[in-house]
Amino acid sequence: MKQYRAWTPEQAYLLPPSPLEWLPEGHLAYFVLELVRELDLKGIESALQEKDARGTRPYSPRMMTALLLYAYCVGVFSSRKIERATYEDVAFRVLAGGEHPHFTTVNEFRLVHRAALASQFLQVLRLCRRAGLASLGHVSLDGSKVQANASKHKAMSYERMKEEEKRLAAEIEAILFRADEVDGHEDERYGRGQKAEQLPEEMQRRDARLTKIRAAKAELESEAKRARVEELLDQAKAQREHAETALDEVERKRAAARAGKAEEEARSLSDDDDDDGAPPSGEGNGGSELPHHRVPTTPAGEPTSKAQRNFTDADSRIMVKNGTFVQGFNAHVIVDGDHQIIVAEAVTNQPPDCEHLAPMVDRMVANCGEAPQTMTADAGYFSAQNAAYCEQNDIDAYIALRKSDDANALGRLPATRAQDARQVMYAKLTTEEGRATYARRKAIVEPVFGQIKEARRFRRFSLRGIDKVRAEWSIVCLCHNVLKLFRAIGSLTQLPAVAS
Repeated sequence: MKQYRAWTPEQAYLLPPSPLEWLPEGHLAYFVLELVRELDLKGIESALQEKDARGTRPYSPRMMTALLLYAYCVGVFSSRKIERATYEDVAFRVLAGGEHPHFTTVNEFRLVHRAALASQFLQVLRLCRRAGLASLGHVSLDGSKVQANASKHKAMSYERMKEEEKRLAAEIEAILFRADEVDGHEDERYGRGQKAEQLPEEMQRRDARLTKIRAAKAELESEAKRARVEELLDQAKAQREHAETALDEVERKRAAARAGKAEEEARSLSDDDDDDGAPPSGEGNGGSELPHHRVPTTPAGEPTSKAQRNFTDADSRIMVKNGTFVQGFNAHVIVDGDHQIIVAEAVTNQPPDCEHLAPMVDRMVANCGEAPQTMTADAGYFSAQNAAYCEQNDIDAYIALRKSDDANALGRLPATRAQDARQVMYAKLTTEEGRATYARRKAIVEPVFGQIKEARRFRRFSLRGIDKVRAEWSIVCLCHNVLKLFRAIGSLTQLPAVAS
């Protein structure tokens, strides 16, 4: 009779096994353990040491960091799922060392130390460059709309806010009038001085909604005023530059006068602003170098009727993704062509891609210390300014043109700086070398978004607010590079020594 292998799930161990024997050799969890020992976690440790030494001892910051990095590497983003995995998943049990942090602790660690966690992107990028995985010979820039932790149905336009405010105020007034009539009848029947009853439930709902709409309306008005001030200051700057470069003296004087008028109007609006010069929404924590969404305004600094604000995540915006509208953010990456290493990343709430090319290249140069030799990008990033920027920085750029910008269409358009730049780029892209170079773009940057969104299922941010979203995107990109580094070398011991 055929004999089976012994199976005794109730059998206790005589000696406890080592957790490092639970997973096969070369497992990703072991690589993450190696990595967190190499990372500089002074930012997290200093924040923990500032707390009162009394009370419950916190979990090891390296253990918590390892849990989060491994979770994002394998597509687990929920703090509740991370806690459950420390009981049910062998790899998580190995990383946690037998600990089981509560999901609120995991979420708090991610929120409180988000900036320090995001800063590890640069540390891992340096390890990737040390391993020779990013030469910056050919990089590709692309962006993708990622859904916010908010519904587009929770957004409301300024016009509808005003309509809802009037409607709810009228309904509340009608409910109060009816309540007064009921109170009068009850006083006649039971006598005056009885304890007042709570407001009707329907009035509580309307009152809460009215309060929320009025708060969002006030925030939108303040944001619109700041956006108008920014717009006027940009106009004034452009006119000042024109006044310095114009050949005609009369035109120089007119430009200077227009600049002065715009600056005066900006000062007037700033004086009326109750926020004491607070930055526009989504521009905290060093995000000023990135483009941001400006609320459409009237010349008086008031929101236009179609200006919108989301009640759940005010920093998110309605964007078009694959022909549909989503409430989300615009996430960008620059990817190196050698091993698909992300060398720069950013998130903004500005839907168009064109404004992001220069800031993204600046970030790449800051991260890597040098500019790339060749860069490719799709048609959303083309502009005469971007083409000139790449030329000034000695970057051989291949930026696609829109389908309408074919040779016949370009020949019929009047000669302008923008059309000249398009014609130069069109001639460059239609050469045999240009076609071959641009064809590599889809094999460099497109798979990265596929790996992030499909393989690891990161299709929606877990956090709200532009600062938290930026930190989370940095962690996502950091973990992408961790996986590339792991698959390329398998162990940090394989890294070449640092040159002294």
